[in-house]
Amino acid sequence: MNITASDTVRDLVRERGGALYVWTCSHRCCSGPLTLLEAGTERPAGAAWRFRRIDAGGFELLLDLGGQSLPEELVLELRGRRRRIAAFWNGQAWVG
Repeated sequence: MNITASDTVRDLVRERGGALYVWTCSHRCCSGPLTLLEAGTERPAGAAWRFRRIDAGGFELLLDLGGQSLPEELVLELRGRRRRIAAFWNGQAWVG
């Protein structure tokens, strides 16, 4: 898996402890189920996550893809004024 992250993403993750969690989140929409990626520098509360540790070159990436195989590319970008980290699966907002 190729991890593409800008320097601003890498710097923000390091500022916030050096670990980035990425996990799947299922939603329902008019066309059926949709699985999206969520990302954050704090471990998500709730479900029993099974994170897989990956060295992302300067920070630790913890992935729980809900049984999905790894994508060819995981793109990490900063979005918005609040500097939220967004994760994209092979360039897409959804998984699959």
